[in-house]
Amino acid sequence: MSESAPIVVVGAGQAGQQLCDSLRRGGYEGRLVLVGDEPVLPYQRPPLSKKFLTGALEAERLLLRPESFYEKANVELRIARRVTAIDRAARTLTLNDGEVLAWSGLALTTGTRIRPLSVPGAAEADVHYVRSLADGEALKARLATAERLAVIGGGFIGLEVAAIARELGKQVVVIEAAERLMARAVAPRVSAFYAELHRAHGVEVLLGTGIEAIRGADGRHVVLTTDGREHAVDLIVAGIGVVPNSELAEAAGLACHNGIVVDVHARTSDPAIVAAGDCTWHMNGFLERDIRLESVQNAVDQAKTAAASLLGRDEPYRQVPWFWSDQYDVKLQIAGIGMPHDEAVLRGDPASRQFSVYYFRAGALVGVDSMNRPAEHMAARKLLGQGIALSPAQAADPAVDLMQIARG
Repeated sequence: MSESAPIVVVGAGQAGQQLCDSLRRGGYEGRLVLVGDEPVLPYQRPPLSKKFLTGALEAERLLLRPESFYEKANVELRIARRVTAIDRAARTLTLNDGEVLAWSGLALTTGTRIRPLSVPGAAEADVHYVRSLADGEALKARLATAERLAVIGGGFIGLEVAAIARELGKQVVVIEAAERLMARAVAPRVSAFYAELHRAHGVEVLLGTGIEAIRGADGRHVVLTTDGREHAVDLIVAGIGVVPNSELAEAAGLACHNGIVVDVHARTSDPAIVAAGDCTWHMNGFLERDIRLESVQNAVDQAKTAAASLLGRDEPYRQVPWFWSDQYDVKLQIAGIGMPHDEAVLRGDPASRQFSVYYFRAGALVGVDSMNRPAEHMAARKLLGQGIALSPAQAADPAVDLMQIARG
């Protein structure tokens, strides 16, 4: 390994920034290069479908770290640059401007990209997505003038945008092909709660409904749905999932399957290369299975594991997955992975908008969804992380102090 060759981190998102931070904190003093294809410093993505759209959060406040952080940490930035090829044998990579960088260690934190809507007329229509800062800025500008919008996809992103749009006084129709909202992530009773929540705020929620086509009409758009209806709107927002950016890794001959394949130490099929974040299909030590996760928690914690591997330390990735979503005055916090499950236990009253659902598989707690119950969410993370047994009867009993159980 060349002493002068840097560690190069490809991908300037949450995982990439955390990797640089962890490498320095871990004692790495050599050259460190961060390459990102967007023309901005690493920033938070979750607010793009939330407060950012209202103008309550400015772009500058999205930055994970100010520019001074990279200067003090001696991180060489290659912003608005893209890696076009990796030569594993020579341990070099090439940027789109022709620069060739040697590397002693390489980290891929390439993230994901949006899955585009592919129905007749979608390519010609004014369809917006929420993935990058540029996407968020474009959508915020259009929301200022739009009166009615169609949100295609009833997942976290689509529902967050729908909630913001209603708070801005817009008319909203949510069109979801599945029979319930957020079907991949939550139990039917949580889906039903959110459908009722959005309808109570004036959103038209269509379930089990697909898109036939989109056509333009008098400067507006008409969305044709599979139930035979036509929806005239000013703006279309699609949130139908993302695709891992693994093409660069595939071209370099690394193992890939629904993302870049890594082990529990975040190492790829080439031990000199690690990967972290949304782009990885990884062995999750907590779940004891391979999975791809799209969350800030996974990006941060897996990046720490990847940095340790680059530093020659074995620190397996065993953290409890957790997620959140803000819609109106309800904060959904998820601990663990509750799907699939064979028993779901309700704790609290959904009518109060403060309740939780506990998921059990073969009698063991595997996940918890909490609505406006932050203390319960923290207790759930402790219970899951420490492997403390909890029975369905205990979960359902409001008199049982779950935090006391979590504390042992």
